Amino acid sequence: MADGRYAAGIAAGRLDSAQYAENFSDLHPPFDQHEALVEADRCYFCYDAPCMQACPTSIDIPLFIRQIATGNPLGSAKTIFDQNILGGMCARVCPTETLCEEACVREAAEGKPVQIGRLQRYATDTAMARGRQFYERAAPTGKRIAVVGAGPAGLACSHRLSMHGHEVTIFEAKPKAGGLNEYGIAAYKTPDGFAQAEVDYILSIGGITIENGKALGRDFALADLTANYDAVFLGAGLAGVNALRAQGEDAAGVENAVDFIATLRQADDLSKLPVGRNVIVIGGGMTAIDAAIQSKLLGAEQVTICYRRGREHMNASEYEQELAAANGVVIRHWLQPRRVIVENGKAVGLELEYTALRDGRLVGTGEAVTLEADQIFKAIGQSFDPVPLNGSGNAIEMEAGRIRVDAEGRTSLPKVWAGGDCVLGGDDLTVSAVAQGRDAAESIHRTLVG
Repeated sequence: MADGRYAAGIAAGRLDSAQYAENFSDLHPPFDQHEALVEADRCYFCYDAPCMQACPTSIDIPLFIRQIATGNPLGSAKTIFDQNILGGMCARVCPTETLCEEACVREAAEGKPVQIGRLQRYATDTAMARGRQFYERAAPTGKRIAVVGAGPAGLACSHRLSMHGHEVTIFEAKPKAGGLNEYGIAAYKTPDGFAQAEVDYILSIGGITIENGKALGRDFALADLTANYDAVFLGAGLAGVNALRAQGEDAAGVENAVDFIATLRQADDLSKLPVGRNVIVIGGGMTAIDAAIQSKLLGAEQVTICYRRGREHMNASEYEQELAAANGVVIRHWLQPRRVIVENGKAVGLELEYTALRDGRLVGTGEAVTLEADQIFKAIGQSFDPVPLNGSGNAIEMEAGRIRVDAEGRTSLPKVWAGGDCVLGGDDLTVSAVAQGRDAAESIHRTLVG
């Protein structure tokens, strides 16, 4: 590596336009009507519905599948939206292989579950394509609620509050609404601008105003919201990115994976997005998988995920790990970064130390390996930044770096609820954020109407 062969390895336009289009096409093409009917017919319609128990939003899965089987996709969509207004996105990005489909009786009996996620997409896509709305606002209550963050939790909370007749204002720091769905999901999972189409569908109920470019702690204070609104919901997500704690990590070519994914999602022309020849991704979760696969799809020659523990410890599901392998990504375990090798201010390699579990603790073995890399992505978790709470950190109880809430999403501060990734117990799943936003909205409603 001393000859600097890889110092200029980051470049754009590695592929032709047709290859980019193919690489970033829909990961799971939607069912047509016949395919949906055939798949729906595989459901046993179990009376105890283990799939439903495994769904964080408790969608009545046997019912919505039966409605598809009887030729009623719109009724099926309503069954889904009754519990999960972001059911279209969840159908695309939910790790169904570890939730509803893992619990499917056919998975236990045959090793081939009913494709619940794709059936859910068929129903919700049908309703959205036909412009079919199922909900109207109740009579105005005169109550006003502020929602911080237009991600899955904030949108689900806002929609449910609007249904109950409340006026909602969402304050969103980014130029677009959608949160993780717009900025943090692999492009091949949500092509054709679906995230914004879903936002438009949700907002069509009325009574919801979004103010973009408004960040908590910069443009307004939490105290302002509690003084001017009847209730506040915090769905701010996670803004901080954990550091590698490795020497040289400030070198050019070392980037945050979440920023890379966000840039890719907003790119109009993928041929203008630079990527390295030799890419290393540090981490074992979904962000690491998404960054690695998309690096490969952009034309990187060698992409390696390095994770400090074993395969069975990775937060990314087995399916996602296999998807990465199928796209040519190499996953190496029991390695932690120690030093970024830098030449002329640019990363050209990464020195890693082998790790092992001893007496239940992860320790370095002292043995090292060096891998060539001109681009290194950090995907070792995100953290909640309490500073924008504007001095209210002492009033809002925190634990393990996140906001502590009760079973209904109430924080320790009067009039303030929270949900999604920013709360203690959040599991970084869109579907869980939706459930928390929805349930907090019901709690807010009960509180406001006495």
